[in-house]
Amino acid sequence: MAFDYKKEYKEFYMPKNKPSIVKIPKMNYIAVRGKGNPNDEEGEYKKTIGLLYGIAFTIKMSYKGTHKIDGYFEYVVPPLEGFWWQDGRVGIDYNQKEELNFISIIRLPDFVTKKDFDWAIEEATKKKKQDFSKVEFLTYDEGICVQCMHVGSYDNEPATVELMHKYMEENGYVLDITDKRFHHEIYLSDPRKCDENKLKTVIRHPIKKK
Repeated sequence: MAFDYKKEYKEFYMPKNKPSIVKIPKMNYIAVRGKGNPNDEEGEYKKTIGLLYGIAFTIKMSYKGTHKIDGYFEYVVPPLEGFWWQDGRVGIDYNQKEELNFISIIRLPDFVTKKDFDWAIEEATKKKKQDFSKVEFLTYDEGICVQCMHVGSYDNEPATVELMHKYMEENGYVLDITDKRFHHEIYLSDPRKCDENKLKTVIRHPIKKK
C-alpha cells in the first residue's frame, strides 16, 4: 500500500471545517513562481502545474529506472498547494486576481535530497523535451498557523478567512503575513472534475502570539 501523506498527516491536510491552530514543521517542496490570474487559460499559473507534476512523477517513478534514491518508499504524490500574495497588501483582494503573485508547490518526501531533485530536473528535461529551468527545490518552515477546511468556490474564501481570523484573535494570536510568510492554500479537489460548491481547499494563515 503506497504511503499517502493526506491520510498519514490528517492534521495538515484534512482539518475540520472550523478553524484550528497548528504548528507546521519544515518541509521541502517542488516549487514554481509566477504572477497573474490563476483562471487565465493562457496564463503562467496553468503552465506551472504541468512543470510541477512533471518533476513530481519523475521522482515518484524513479524506482523503475537506474537512479535509486536512498530510503525510497512508494507513495501517493501529495496534493497541489500554493502560496499567494499581492504586492503592498496584507491578505488577498479576490477582485484583483491579475495582481496575484504565487509559488505553486508540491511537497517532496523527506528522503528526496537536492541531488535527487537535480537528477529529476535533468531526467524530465531529457525525456519530456521540455524546459524545467523555472522549477526549484524550496525548503519552507511554516511554523504556527491558523487553518480551516474551506468547502465551495475559491471566490467565497473570504468568509472562511474571517472565521479563521476571529478564532486566532480569541486565542491570543495576531496575523503574521509578511514577505516570507504567505496566504497558503492546499487543493484537495480537482476543479475540472468537481462541482464548484463541493471544492475542498485547506486555507492556512501564519500567525504569532499577541
